[in-house]
Amino acid sequence: MSATTFAVLPRAEVPREETWALENVFPTDEAWEDALDACAERLHSLEPFRGHIADGAATLLAALRLADDLAEDAGKVVTFAQLRRAEDATNTRSGEMADRALGLAARTEAAASFLGPEIAALSDETIAAWLAQEPGLDPYQHALTRISRRRAHIRSAEVEEILAQASEVAAASETTQSVLEDGELPLGEIADEAGQTVRLAQGNLQRYLDSADRRVRQDAWTQSADAYLAFRNTFATTLAGAVKRDVFYAHARGYRSSLEAALADDDVSPAVFHNLLDTVWQNFPVWHRYFAVRRRLLGLPAGELHGYDLEAPLVEQPPFSWDRGVGAILDSLAPLGPEYVAEVRRGMAERWTDRAANLGKGGGAFSSGAYGTEPFISMTWQDNLSSVSTLTHEIGHSMHSLLTWRHQPVTYAEYGMSAAETASNLNQALMGASLLAERDDRDWTIAVIEERMANNMRYLFTMPILARFELVAHERVEAGEALSAAWMSETLLGFYREGYGSEVVIDPARMGITWARFPHLFMNFYVFQYGIGIAAAAALAQAILTEGEPARERYLAFLRTGGSIDPIVALNAAGIEMSSPEPIERAFGILSGYVDRLEELAG
Repeated sequence: MSATTFAVLPRAEVPREETWALENVFPTDEAWEDALDACAERLHSLEPFRGHIADGAATLLAALRLADDLAEDAGKVVTFAQLRRAEDATNTRSGEMADRALGLAARTEAAASFLGPEIAALSDETIAAWLAQEPGLDPYQHALTRISRRRAHIRSAEVEEILAQASEVAAASETTQSVLEDGELPLGEIADEAGQTVRLAQGNLQRYLDSADRRVRQDAWTQSADAYLAFRNTFATTLAGAVKRDVFYAHARGYRSSLEAALADDDVSPAVFHNLLDTVWQNFPVWHRYFAVRRRLLGLPAGELHGYDLEAPLVEQPPFSWDRGVGAILDSLAPLGPEYVAEVRRGMAERWTDRAANLGKGGGAFSSGAYGTEPFISMTWQDNLSSVSTLTHEIGHSMHSLLTWRHQPVTYAEYGMSAAETASNLNQALMGASLLAERDDRDWTIAVIEERMANNMRYLFTMPILARFELVAHERVEAGEALSAAWMSETLLGFYREGYGSEVVIDPARMGITWARFPHLFMNFYVFQYGIGIAAAAALAQAILTEGEPARERYLAFLRTGGSIDPIVALNAAGIEMSSPEPIERAFGILSGYVDRLEELAG
């Protein structure tokens, strides 16, 4: 494939149908400016409530409703600007808009920062009496309970305001990393399969990492890794800044560790985190078997499976145009019911998805949005099964958000981290089951199982390894030690050696730098949630496909709860106990079955 057939266009040249409909949030930049100004002008409206929350239930209710209104309006302003920057990090205007929006978010948080301390100062008896007295407070019961639960970690109103104002400064490391990686990191050029020179960019890199031509994928893998290595000290400085941010906030609120602080909002026990990592480590032999059969299917001799072979196609990949891919997704989601499928169909028709590869756009995928908007998806569509999988994953996030927004007030518009990755991975599990049932010829079966293994490798191998790396990095800073690029690479490489076993050839420098390629590490103990999500999703999908409507209704009820109950409690209600190794072991049982099938097909 030549540079002309897989061109990475300037944003202005991307066809409209391949972009998201941000005009449905704000029709013009001028409308966004007006909304930003209006939000800023309203920030003072909470001030009359300062010092008066204890006056009574009516005062508390009025303050909470006003804070929700301000947060909802600011959320739209921030989302629009952040998505504008995400679509093209080289656009200075979009960057300026995003910076101003982050400033608004910090000021909005600061304006409402007195609410937590003043509510925390109320006794549980007072809150219970007010809930009985004022029916309007009913929607806030869980939010008030969460504040009471965190009473020991809520500071004075003055300190809370300072911490809120500091959030804009605290985001600097993550912003710097994003601008460097998506807008300024030179990935260089390689020769494609036809010998044509191609400039690598975040938007097309994965296409060459997935190449069936070993020389092409090796060049893409080494070239891109070397680009990160050239800037390793800058990447290390930005990540170290994010870790220090987490440690600062944990200490400022009196938590014993950054991990405890990160999990406290959702009332998740650190035991859930450690249970996941311990169970994944115990199941590394499943991955060792997979690497062995992957090597055989690629026709490589023992000792010759390299990092650049881990994403190589095992068979010729079935092509999927956008329309065919969307059709396959809609078919696979039928077990979730006609209403769910109809919403997905509408979202695809109404341009939820920004699917083009363009200069300045990151190579990853995400779903985003705000209360009062549609959910939006960013990805790069490449006419293959991997793109179908990515899209259905992000649709899962988007539908989780949509159902939450429709059934919950803005107070609970954000679902907890531990629930976030369940909906996305459940969609992928349903898609895999649907495609395997569609045909049973050898190459099709291998291609579908390979996609399933690739997705699970990301979430039950790579992400848990990164989670353990994240844990020891935070523990190191908490102990007063420094983080350097050398330490980061050496530490992560040690975990990869355990995970890869003897089947994968280790390239110390290029594998060690993997930490620089995951902006997820800036999200304060988020990466382990992928393992939680995919394990829960496997069990829920299995139940939906075998039980039918009762399991489906339990799952849809889970999606609708949003942040109105703690995520681990929500998963329990759906039938999943994540404090136990059982769901994770069950997920590895499914993977082991896939490996068994690949071993049969390998002959």
